[in-house]
Amino acid sequence: MSYEQAMRLASRDEVFKATVYAMNSLLIQKGIYTQNEFEQLFTEWVKKEESKKARVTGVSRPEAAFA
Repeated sequence: MSYEQAMRLASRDEVFKATVYAMNSLLIQKGIYTQNEFEQLFTEWVKKEESKKARVTGVSRPEAAFA
């Protein structure tokens, strides 16, 4: 399958997900960062977002904001 074919077949959401997947895969393969570093930063971002949502919604337990 060519890149152009893939772009035609994929939805906008799938294009975004594929882009993130490709970029992260390249960065890990090139040694820019490790899988563990990616996972740590990913987890850090989700925790920050949970805290923000909890403050906005008045939830006392931040982890409940995504429930």
